[in-house]
Amino acid sequence: MPTPIRALFALVALGLVAETVNALVGPGTAPSDAGLARWLYTATMFGGSALCLAVVPRHTRERRAWAAIGLGVLLWSGGDLTWTVWLDNLDNPPYPSIADVLYLGSYVSIYVGIVLLLRERVRPMRPALWLDGAIGGLAAAAITAAIIFPVLDGLTQGDSIDVAFNLAYPVCDTLLLTLIVVAMGVNRWRLDASWILLGLGQLANVVADSVFSYQEAVGTYVPGAWLDALWPLGAVLTAAAAWQLAPRGSVEELGGRMLPFVAGFAAIALGVLLAGQFTPVHTAAALLAAAALILGGVRGAMLFRDNLRLLNTSRRESLTDGLSGLPNRRALMADLEDAAESATAQEPRTLALFDLDGFKQYNDAFGHAAGDALLRRLAADLGAAVAGHGRAYRLGGDEFCILLDRHADARDPVIENALLALFEPADPYAVDASYGLVAMPEDATTATEALRLADHRMYALKHGRRATQGQAREVLLALLGEREPDLHRHMRDVAGLARSVGREMGLDAEDLDVVVRAAELHDIGKVAIPDAILDKPGALDDDEWAFVRQHTIIGERIVSAAEALRPVGRVVRSSHERWDGGGYPDGLRGTEIPLGARIVLACDAWDAMTSDRAYRRAMPAEEAAAELRANAGTQFDPDVVTALLAVVFDNDRLAAAG
Repeated sequence: MPTPIRALFALVALGLVAETVNALVGPGTAPSDAGLARWLYTATMFGGSALCLAVVPRHTRERRAWAAIGLGVLLWSGGDLTWTVWLDNLDNPPYPSIADVLYLGSYVSIYVGIVLLLRERVRPMRPALWLDGAIGGLAAAAITAAIIFPVLDGLTQGDSIDVAFNLAYPVCDTLLLTLIVVAMGVNRWRLDASWILLGLGQLANVVADSVFSYQEAVGTYVPGAWLDALWPLGAVLTAAAAWQLAPRGSVEELGGRMLPFVAGFAAIALGVLLAGQFTPVHTAAALLAAAALILGGVRGAMLFRDNLRLLNTSRRESLTDGLSGLPNRRALMADLEDAAESATAQEPRTLALFDLDGFKQYNDAFGHAAGDALLRRLAADLGAAVAGHGRAYRLGGDEFCILLDRHADARDPVIENALLALFEPADPYAVDASYGLVAMPEDATTATEALRLADHRMYALKHGRRATQGQAREVLLALLGEREPDLHRHMRDVAGLARSVGREMGLDAEDLDVVVRAAELHDIGKVAIPDAILDKPGALDDDEWAFVRQHTIIGERIVSAAEALRPVGRVVRSSHERWDGGGYPDGLRGTEIPLGARIVLACDAWDAMTSDRAYRRAMPAEEAAAELRANAGTQFDPDVVTALLAVVFDNDRLAAAG
């Protein structure tokens, strides 16, 4: 808050204190004392309106709201000034006068400001919010009408214009009180400083107007008494509210607070109607209370509907997989139990359980976002493939399932379409599925038994595929052993070391298997390099080096010819890439190089340095370690070097201890 504003607040507060003291002590008998009291009152009112309007340029979202509220306070101050400088000096002041027009205009301006304030502060503005506020507002209005209206019967006599203005004040006060309660209800009773001060300020005005109307009706109003301090108090509190910071609220933040208030206001409205059974209650109060109860019933119906909708949504979400939108494991078990109970020889059911092959490599290569997108796409395709024949489910991870309402075997078009739906030809990371089929009641009669058997058959198929992968690897290793026995020994040693390093680095079983296979086969492409180049005693020329550097690409093609070894083929291709980007064939650098390839490169270098060759003797372990450390960060991944040396020297210590 700027210093000039603080100073003006202090000055207005001082005037309010002086006005209050004057009201309690009472002005002196001299006319000058009464005039001073009137001017002090007017100055305090204008100070409050000035403070309220001064905040308008500082607001962005709420500028129009506080401009309207500030204008309302200014109009009221203008009405007071009119009385001070003109009407109060007349022997017979006109009624209604320009002051009454200003007073009543202030109500309209404040109404508009409060509504604009609600629109800015509470989002979204749902019908339930307005109902909550309206129930509280009508109940408060019913209480106000029950107390004030009976004593205002005398105000309904005279000319029609007089009656209209006589009734306008209590009606406007009742509406103002109603709107304040509605506003706080719509705000879900989150009573921050701004709403509290604004509510208290307008409440001070309502109390002052109500008491003034009563005292005027019974002839007991005394100018300058305590009542006159309430209007300046309302102006100052409203100005203070304008300078408070109030964040925009949301229904989600404020939910759960309103029900006790709604119930309380409904009880108040019911109390007004019950009181009418024992004592006369003004018709307006009874109508307002009845309206509050009717809205309470509507709100109760809305709450019941919302609870039903929430229950249905919760139940649907509990049975739906969040990623794919397919029914989840819980839904499958419920449907599977029903199917197991109803399945007969004449009306069989079929359960098919699927587990994706190659998804982990796909996910690691392209990232989790791409993996999630693939799962959503495969799930949609699977659901479409079985539509009209049963339901598709996602059990979690890369496991899917279908439950068909008829018998189906491996050659059934629906099963074939399901397998096709779960196939992603993303070279070199093709994804497909292993599966297990169970017929009910032929193979299983309970849900648990059917799921267990399907799982067993699926993994039997998966292991069979892995056996095929192992056979392909053995064929390649046998070929390499026949062609280059020494190279075969070297690759076996590199594979053993790569296994230990991979474990040291925390690779899981599937990734570790890929690394070991790649280490065994990383130089398989050299079988296509002529012996004249491989065994050349002198230095290779540029063309010969270019030919040698093709061996990783050739190796990838050889290994990837077996579909199950495609992930291994990718590691083989990158097994001679360098950390600094100076390797071949693709010039990858850093983490662009698959981790498995980084492990194979370091293990290959270690085995080459520490093994006897025809042209040199093996390098001592300490010298080889120093060479690896010297090239960590250029040729080798520093983390891989650390893990490799930890494995090697750990093994040496264990061997020495043994």
